[in-house]
Amino acid sequence: MNSKVVKLEALPEVLKPLRITGKHIVHCHGVFDVLHLGHVKHFRAAKKYGDVLVVTITADEFVKKGPHQPVFTADHRAEAIAALEIVDYVAINKWATAMKTIELIRPDCYVKGKEYREHGDDITGGITFEKTAVEAGGGTIIYTDEETFSSSNIINKHLPILSDEAKSFLTTFTSRYTEQNVFEFLSRPNAFRVAVIGETIIDEYQYGRSIGKSGKEAIIALKHVETELFAGGAVAIANHVASYVDEVTLYTAFGANDEHADFLHRKVLPNVRIERILKKESPTIVKRRFLESQPMVKLFEMYEINDDPLDLDQMQEFMTLCSDLDKFDMVFVADFGHGLLSKPLIDFVTAKARFLAVNTQTNAGNTGYNTIGKYSSVDYVCIDEPELRLETRNRYGSVEELIAVMTKTTRSRKVIITRGLNGCLGFSEREGYVKVPAFASTVVDRMGAGDAFLSITAPLVAAEVPMDVIAFIGNVVGAIAVGMVGNREPVSKIPLQKAISALLK
Repeated sequence: MNSKVVKLEALPEVLKPLRITGKHIVHCHGVFDVLHLGHVKHFRAAKKYGDVLVVTITADEFVKKGPHQPVFTADHRAEAIAALEIVDYVAINKWATAMKTIELIRPDCYVKGKEYREHGDDITGGITFEKTAVEAGGGTIIYTDEETFSSSNIINKHLPILSDEAKSFLTTFTSRYTEQNVFEFLSRPNAFRVAVIGETIIDEYQYGRSIGKSGKEAIIALKHVETELFAGGAVAIANHVASYVDEVTLYTAFGANDEHADFLHRKVLPNVRIERILKKESPTIVKRRFLESQPMVKLFEMYEINDDPLDLDQMQEFMTLCSDLDKFDMVFVADFGHGLLSKPLIDFVTAKARFLAVNTQTNAGNTGYNTIGKYSSVDYVCIDEPELRLETRNRYGSVEELIAVMTKTTRSRKVIITRGLNGCLGFSEREGYVKVPAFASTVVDRMGAGDAFLSITAPLVAAEVPMDVIAFIGNVVGAIAVGMVGNREPVSKIPLQKAISALLK
């Protein structure tokens, strides 16, 4: 590693003797993924404002510029920048933003490109806080006027990250919509009040390291490393939706002993309100996965569950709990097929909802018993292709003809079928069929990606956003979701906007 690359925490001591001799410190910060001429010009312009140029770069885990970025690791980006003669020191940031780094370095000048001059154009809002941190340390923020280039544009057009199909789609899409158009569509449901109905599930990951075959059994033995819990099922969906609407109420069921209640209440976003019944003689559902930790490979899973339907008393209790569904702009049913939603309750919800979006998930606990045909009147259906084929009992027909069959059963006006690596296929009565390719280049974990897709597309459907925009946004959400572990965090608005912006350059 180049000697100019130093640990972030070492920078104050490195810079101290330089300050004593009257040297002025200039600080640049960014991702700098795929180093290009624009970066070099920016650094040259910055160096004119001082004597020592320090460049800090965003760590890999905090790069939210798109599902296929960063292309180069932080170590590689740091080494590339350190190779430039004009740069004196390079360090990798330890935080998601530059504020603490600015406080640590206390630069005389903090230099950003001209695209940051108008603070309102920064979708993260970070530049305003950075300016405050710089001035608090006695420094000045300066904006250069050098020619700018887009790393995302270079990546999209010249590196083999996106498929030819995705590049062709984006060319057509950007001829119809600007980034600002898409952001305006994304903001349409901002004032919505949304109800989410479905089973609460705790997703538990038991990580271990394989230590060999058991001496007496034909099984692999694991040494336990750690346990991680995620708020899954309808709770995860409520959290995804909450980043895009004003208010979310979750109607669900916990176990009879109210176990995990504290954990679940801690995990929901501030604008999510939980209304629950305690299901008799039942635990809060836990889906426990056992994984090889490095690399992350799932080995098997075990359910802790009572999937018997609610008895009549509890069904009535749940109906009373959600008796005000007609007051919501949208009702979202996340039906995991684990006993909460029986026919009387489905009919009740269908009659009450002003706009009804439904996903019926097929999983190991309900295969063949939980299909979208249970719902006779749905405004928006979002399921995957295997779930569609299971509903229509057709393995070989085209997805288009199966959608036509399914919409007759559910009387759905709008549908999206997710198709994994093949992207998704949307349908609306007015716009017909819309095909959008997948944008994911790497897959860390598929668990929860479908939930994220349908959570964020449903309010857009209710807000009458064009289907091609909805399907595009949905696939960007899916690409972000498969890049993270489980339901570790919701796909929130700013990372989504940054990913959209990167793809549309």
